[in-house]
Parts: sequence; structure tokens; C-alpha cells
Amino acid sequence: MKRLTLALAKRLLFWMLYFAFLRLVFLAWYQVQLFEAGVPFSQVILSFWHALPLDLSTASYILSLSFILLLVFMATGLSLFRMLEKYLNVVLIYIFSLIHAAELGLFGEWNTKLSYKALGYLANPGEVFNSFSTTSFMILVVVWFFQAWLAIMYMRKSVLPLDPPDRRGYAAGYTLIFVPLLIFLGIRGGIREIPISISASYYSQHQMLNLAATNSGYNLMVSVLDSSRIGRINPFTYMSREEARDMARNLHQTDCDSTIRIIDAPKPNVVILLLESWSADLIESLGGQAGITPNFKKLEQDGLLFTEFYASGNRTQQAMGSLFAGLPALPLITITSYPEKYHALPSLVRDMSKAGYHSSFWFGGQLIYGNILSFLVHNEFDDIREGKHLPSNLKRGKLGVHDMEFLTHAATALNDYPQPFFSTLFTLSSHSPYDFPMEHVIQWPEMEKEFVNSAHYTDKALGAFFEIARKQEWYKNTLFIIMADHSHKSYRNHPLESFEYHKVPLLFYGPVLKNEFKGQHIEQICGNTDIPASLLAQLGMDASAYRWSKNFMNTCYRPFAFFELNDGFGFKRQEGYLVWNHYAGSPWQMQAADSLQGELTIQGKAYMQALMDEFMAF
Repeated sequence: MKRLTLALAKRLLFWMLYFAFLRLVFLAWYQVQLFEAGVPFSQVILSFWHALPLDLSTASYILSLSFILLLVFMATGLSLFRMLEKYLNVVLIYIFSLIHAAELGLFGEWNTKLSYKALGYLANPGEVFNSFSTTSFMILVVVWFFQAWLAIMYMRKSVLPLDPPDRRGYAAGYTLIFVPLLIFLGIRGGIREIPISISASYYSQHQMLNLAATNSGYNLMVSVLDSSRIGRINPFTYMSREEARDMARNLHQTDCDSTIRIIDAPKPNVVILLLESWSADLIESLGGQAGITPNFKKLEQDGLLFTEFYASGNRTQQAMGSLFAGLPALPLITITSYPEKYHALPSLVRDMSKAGYHSSFWFGGQLIYGNILSFLVHNEFDDIREGKHLPSNLKRGKLGVHDMEFLTHAATALNDYPQPFFSTLFTLSSHSPYDFPMEHVIQWPEMEKEFVNSAHYTDKALGAFFEIARKQEWYKNTLFIIMADHSHKSYRNHPLESFEYHKVPLLFYGPVLKNEFKGQHIEQICGNTDIPASLLAQLGMDASAYRWSKNFMNTCYRPFAFFELNDGFGFKRQEGYLVWNHYAGSPWQMQAADSLQGELTIQGKAYMQALMDEFMAF
């Protein structure tokens, strides 16, 4: 049985080296981001050290299967079990390499590892493919197979060879006792009272290094298991359910209900221009570089700009729940993936319809992505138009109709609707693969140059839209709400676990905006979940059903904003903010007076827990 022990030791060494190799590729792939973030090289090297416990646990899971198969092979001499063990390792190599290659592409867009939430998008592989340029996609496929091929070649030559069994050593009892014990301890993370968890890999204030140190296969397994338990167990439980609920409700309580009306029309048309992925860094007035979005800047001169507006999630699916139901983004999952829970949510669309509005949603691509279409249909829009419904002569890219074609067509097509209408126009050109039909105008960004230029193109389309819209009869009685669905990594390289990353533009614009608000800025904190309550209040309608939405034009508004992370959350008040690392049980960021830090932490935890508790109860 010494040969069995040696065989297992070789496999353990192989998997530890392979995990380290994949980590090295990831860090090399994103070395520019590391450099831009000012991450010391010593911190990067430490990721390999802090990765060891979780890598060992993951390798031990694999060894447990190899041990059983090889033990049966040693006992029976049947080559079938040796072959099964060989193919087990080969298949797992391909799986780990695939996960790693997917993360190389995913991290560039989402700044996260592959998770259960991300797996949901694979239900529409065509849309996933279209989100990448063909070149990028093929490079990732080559990386997938090349990594796997290298590992398999090494394993076949140095690890897998195993001589026929010598049954004289079969009775070596120490192997049957100590090897399983060692494997179990490896899986568990040692003999400590609390078993190992993802937090074992968290060591740095630079989240990218924590993600690099976290074993990708282990992370995905935990994400899938956590998501499967939602409905039975709230993974973000910090206190009693009643305490969390009461504290969250108290955050929404106000001492009065007195709305500052910013519009002077009783029943204006409402057009939401939903800009794909626009971050605050694209807007000069929000701290961005000048010249990226000059048409937006012109609109600001006659609009009302909110300078502390945040998206609660970083995916479009999450934005749909926030915009049309006032629901904050959920960690681990998205509301659009749970049609059976739609009925529990209020609907801005239906409330507008009851008030006599004709409702429509326009998008130049395919709404099947992320199950968005089912959510929109449930909200009972009078008209939903996708790329396939738009004229065939409109120019298209991989994702659908380019923004210039889309917005200029929509500007005149809105004439077909009875007034008042409530319409959402959702752009797409600022989403990868950024195949917009215009030369790159902006050359200075060292990072995200494609994204910045795509936003410049959409900004140009925005200007063209308003040139046409101003000539339409409906324009004079219209309120435009120009906002982003979520943010995006920018040339500033803000970490995902920061409020700087989640900050997005919100501009109220149009002839119905009162003159005293034109060209003004509002600096108080608010978020995209607050749009339903705030809009309904402006129209003199009841918003009490939107428990998670706040009227930010209420004179007694208590400002705060929230965003989710799969492994934590952000919570911000005027007095300070917190970004909480759930796995590490400590803050990523905390900026508040010492006397306020405890209160911020408990309020943020209560908000996150109450949100998940309510979702589970839907």
C-alpha cells in the first residue's frame, strides 16, 4: 500500500501546483490592473501563500475520490477502476481550466469570480458569446484547452502511471486509517473547531488579491450550495429576524411627507433613458475626465443632476427589479431568475397604467438574456420592443441595433403612442464587445479605452436623440429621466467593493422641469431603488407599496444608499460609509467617526439580512 500512498501524494502535489499555475496566469493576465491599483508585489506573492489552505481543501476533495477508486483497484486488480480514476482527473482538469478561462473573461467585465449568479447567464450561450469580441472569445477558448493540455500531458507522464497491484501489501492497515483521516483533515482545514471557509483566503484590502487567492472551483461550489439553500437558510444572518426587520423599517421612516415638486405639469409623459453601464467617471460634473460625454454635459445646463446616486447592483437584471419594483439588488441571485416571486413585488408599470399612462420598453438587443423579458412581461408593459421588432434597415452589431440608429428611430416612433406615455429606452452600445460604428475619438485612457469610447458614441447618440425629440409634438409635456442601469469598471480602476465603483449618473431633464431646478445639482445620497417612490410622489400618486424605495424629494428624507456584493454589502449615510466583507467578518472600507462605526455596521447588516429574509418569504 506504500505505492497507493505515493500515488496519492503525487496527485496532491499535482493539484496544488496546478492551482498555483492557474493563479499565476490570472495575476499575469490582469497585471495592468494590479499596477494601476498600486498593489505592492509583495502583496501579490502573498496570494500564493494564503491560497494554500483552500487549495489543499479542494485537492483533498478530489483525492477522496481518487483514494476510493485506487483502493478498489488495488483490492481487485480490475483495470476499470484505474481507468475511471484517470478519466476523473482528466475531466476535472478540463473543468477547472474552463472555470479559470471563464473567470479571465468575467473579471474584466464584472470584477468577480464565477458564481451561481453568473452561471444563470449560460442558459443563453448565444448572448454570452455576443458579449465578447470573436477574437477575445477564441483567445479564452485557446487558453482553456492549452492549460488543460499542459496539465494532462504532465499528469499522464508523472502522476498517473500505476503498476498492477501487489495484494501482499493490501493489509497495510495504516493506509486504510491514516490516509482517509489526512484527507478528511485536508477537506476540513485541520482540527480547529470551525471548518475552513472562503474567508481563509482573504488577507488583503485589495479585493483582486483575495479573489486570486480563492480557489475557483471551491468558490463556485460554495456559491452553488449557498444559492440552493436560499429559501431555507439566509446566508446573511446576523441577528434575529424581527430585529433586522425593525431596524430596516426604521431606516425608511420619515418625520413628515412633504414632497418638493420639481415638475410643473400634472401628468407629463415620462421617458427613462437607461444607459448601459454608464459610470460616474464618464461624467465631468461627477468627477470624470472632460470630453467623454459632452452632450450629457449640455443637457445638465437645463437639467437637475444628482451627484450622489448609486446603483444597488452591477447587473442589468438587478436594475430592472430596482427601477420597476424598488427592490434592492440581491446577493448571489437575481430577482429575474425567480418568476414565482414576481407577484410579491409592486409594479411601477402597473401603477402608471392605472393612472392612464401607456407603457412601453424598448431595447435594441434580446431581452431573453438573464430572463429580463419574463420580468417585463409580468409588469404588463403595453408594448415591449426588442431588436427583432425594429426595422431591418437599422444598422446592428453583435448585440443588436447600434445606439445612434436605435435612439434616433425611437425619437420619432414615440409619436405613435397616446399621451401620456411612460417609456423606457435602454441602450446597448456601451456593453462589450463595443463594436459601435465609429472611430475611437478618445485615446488617452490606459485602461478601458474601448468602454470610454463606446460611452462617447452613446453620448453622441443621446445628443442626436434630443435634436429630433425637441421637434416632436409630445416633447413639450415630457419629463426625461436619464440614468444608468449599473456602473462599470472605468479608467480609474475603482474596486467593485467601493461606492466609487457603484456611483452612476441621474439627470432629470425636460420642458416640464421647473426653472428653479434647471442647471442645479442635488448632493444628497440616494439610489436607483428610490426611483419608483420618488417618481410616483412627483405625480401625486401613492408609493406606500414600495417598502424598499424612498422619496428623495421628501423634505424629511433620510438619505442612505446600499449595494450588494456576493460576499458582502455597502451601506452609506451622510455621516460615513461601510463596505462589509461577509466572509472575512470585517470591513473592506470604513469611513466614519469612531462613535458611528458600530451603528453603521449594525444598520448595514440589518438591511442586508432583512432584504434576504423578505425575498425568501415572497
